[in-house]
Amino acid sequence: MTDRTPPAASARAAGRPPRQGAGARRRGRHGAAALLLAPFLVLFTACTLIPIGYAVHLSLYTEHRSGLGFGGTETVFTGLGNYTRALGDQAFRAGFRTTAEYCLLYIPLMLGFSLLLALLLDSALARARRFFQLALFLPHAVPGLIAALVWMYLYTPGISPVLDVLNAAGAHPEPLGSPLPAVVNIALWEWTGYNMVIFYAALQAVPREVLEAAVMDGAGPLRTALSVKIPLIRASVVMVALFTVIGSLQLFTEPMILHGVSPGVVSTWTPNMYAYTAAFERGDYGLAAAASVLLALTAAALSFLITRATRTRPARRTEAPA
Repeated sequence: MTDRTPPAASARAAGRPPRQGAGARRRGRHGAAALLLAPFLVLFTACTLIPIGYAVHLSLYTEHRSGLGFGGTETVFTGLGNYTRALGDQAFRAGFRTTAEYCLLYIPLMLGFSLLLALLLDSALARARRFFQLALFLPHAVPGLIAALVWMYLYTPGISPVLDVLNAAGAHPEPLGSPLPAVVNIALWEWTGYNMVIFYAALQAVPREVLEAAVMDGAGPLRTALSVKIPLIRASVVMVALFTVIGSLQLFTEPMILHGVSPGVVSTWTPNMYAYTAAFERGDYGLAAAASVLLALTAAALSFLITRATRTRPARRTEAPA
């Protein structure tokens, strides 16, 4: 006689919990993932998507004053007019040129110094690693505004003890006369230690047997660093380069602090400073929003190009001939 008892009933009769189906398990996994992602999605929507949407909306309007500027203001839809004004403004384009020069000078120096320090700490000759990690990371713990104020003090002739010593020695530097190297120096002081920690953590994950095999093959420390360590942490180098490019496009704090003491730093020295000046000095919020959206699109395009150019292609599989 065939037993037609359902599996769930037989499982209950045997004292075992019934098995869940594939659909129930899939729903459980999706529910757990949604629950874990919900806080991030809420914050991302509130702090990123909504502000971007509002900036795009604001960039499509402009305010007109009636009565020769003495009457009330009227919000008028202008479409792409604010974008045309921003792109047609020579000061806005000059800000992008300044940012490009800053990136060409800052990014290679920052990546080079960070990698060099990380490789030195990872070498067998390094001593007191934790002390040097903390000492090199400490500048990043200083808020950017405070760091810019400290360096402004060190850059200002007459009150800077460093410049006084150099002037007494016969050298007469004028760091504020050429603001771009001065701003690059502040950024290097702030971010080199931070990126060094990222590279050092990646180097610690390199398999020790790979390094031992390189040494057994006769590779010296320099050869091991260039041919083994750096290729194995390529993903970390690309990530740091990508974040550095995005951060460089947002350059604002350091030149804004130096704006009051350096004649070379004008109020539209970078695109961020251009948007700030348009919004809070001229009250042209539509133009400021359009400049911000253009800057965001530039950052997104550069991020895509860097990611695409540095993407590792999988090796092609070749079958041995029969």
